[in-house]
Amino acid sequence: MNPAPLIAEPTDTRRLQGLAFALAGAIAFSGKAILAKLMYRTGADAFAVIGLRMAMALPLFLGIAWWTMRRRPGVEPVAPLSSRERWQIAGLGFCGYYMASTLDFLGLQYISAGLERAILYLNPAVVLLLSALWFQQRVRAPQVVAMVLAYAGVMLVFGHDLDLAHVVAASATSLLPWQAVGLGSGLVFLSAVAYAVYLIGSGRLVARVGSARLIGLASSVACVVTLVQWLAVWLGSGGVLGRLSGLPTDVYLLSLVNATVCTVLPMWMVMRGVALLGAPTASQIGMVGPLSTIWMASIWLDEPVSLRLMAGTLVVLVGVLWLGRPGPRATAG
Repeated sequence: MNPAPLIAEPTDTRRLQGLAFALAGAIAFSGKAILAKLMYRTGADAFAVIGLRMAMALPLFLGIAWWTMRRRPGVEPVAPLSSRERWQIAGLGFCGYYMASTLDFLGLQYISAGLERAILYLNPAVVLLLSALWFQQRVRAPQVVAMVLAYAGVMLVFGHDLDLAHVVAASATSLLPWQAVGLGSGLVFLSAVAYAVYLIGSGRLVARVGSARLIGLASSVACVVTLVQWLAVWLGSGGVLGRLSGLPTDVYLLSLVNATVCTVLPMWMVMRGVALLGAPTASQIGMVGPLSTIWMASIWLDEPVSLRLMAGTLVVLVGVLWLGRPGPRATAG
């Protein structure tokens, strides 16, 4: 099977627009880790946090889907989706929004917001590896070096969390510090893999379906699956997990901000960045996320900012920026 066609080289205007969308989306996305940590401190667990987030976001996503598919006078109707496209959208919603979000919020219970963001922003390396496996895209030696550098930076941040595990893993009282940090890091890395799959798939589907339409439909699927999971976990645990009773009003206010400013809006921004720049470049631009998370966590969560944390984050950024450097122009084969 021939590889999928390459995304057209963006013009200067498209590149600037894509840069703005990807950058703003990355910073807004970073805020969800801070909000989740604040809600955990009130007694909410991961299932309640992600459940409230998706419950409040679902009407917005349904509205986006309706808006993109409505009939407008003088405008050609939106082409109906093929059976294959429906399955692809459902798969992207399940993998990119449901799986990635659930694993991320579960992992955040055990690690700092800074480590979570550093792991998630290994996306360019994961996207590159998966693209090489699925589409036989050649991986150049400098790219390998850049990936090694990025992963080395994450290990430095991992060491920072181990040193301060009594602070960042306070919710994991039944686990040893190294177990808590290891479990949280593993869950968040699986979230990064799921999101990388989503980026690759969306980058090749968005041109046919449209970014807003894809967001509305795929995210609605993810919201419904998340709400079913929330109900199943709540019933299965006898009301222990995913409970809402006794939670303060702040949890609902923070969930509203999480659903709008840190979920719906940045999803659209990132998708526009993917459409304008392509998946690898858009994910590479988002490397500003770890730095914004570190400082937001320091201000609102009182998470310590150590030299090792800053050094590790800087190494991740350097590695990913190097990874995103333009290489030899690819030719269609």
